[in-house]
Formats: sequence, C-alpha cells, structure tokens
Amino acid sequence: MFYTIMLGLVVIIIALAIAPVVLSFVNDARAPTSDTAVGLDCGNSSISDYQKGQCVLTDLATPYFFFGLLAIAGIVIGAKLYFGSAE
Repeated sequence: MFYTIMLGLVVIIIALAIAPVVLSFVNDARAPTSDTAVGLDCGNSSISDYQKGQCVLTDLATPYFFFGLLAIAGIVIGAKLYFGSAE
C-alpha cells in the first residue's frame, strides 16, 4: 500500500512540475509570429475560423494535461484500494 501511495504522489509531483512548462509552450504557440518562432496569433480578430478553433484546442492543452495526470494518479491509488484487498 505504501508503494502505491508513493507512486501516486510521484505522478502528482510530476504533474505539478511539468504544468508550468506546458503552459509556457502553449503561450508561445498562441503568440504572434516573430523572427524566431511561428505562432497562431490568437489575439488577432481577423484570423480564420480554423485558426480560432486551433487556438481554443491549444488553450485547452494545459488543463487536459494536468487533470489527466491527476486522474492517472487517482487510478493508481484507487486500483490498489479496490484490488489490493484480495491479497
């Protein structure tokens, strides 16, 4: 049981550590194109509907990533609680 809790905590810590990096990449992707990077220019109101849709999907990447890793940690701990009683 102790190993499972440690494994779940490691996944939670990884989610907390990597979420700011994902947010930084998302912000760079949504920014306008510069000399060194190509961006989606999501602040521009004259972009196409396809680019607006891509901006929304890119913006949703951070919460999906974070809550996905939290769900994995919950599944690891929950599986041990549910199936661990058979040992």
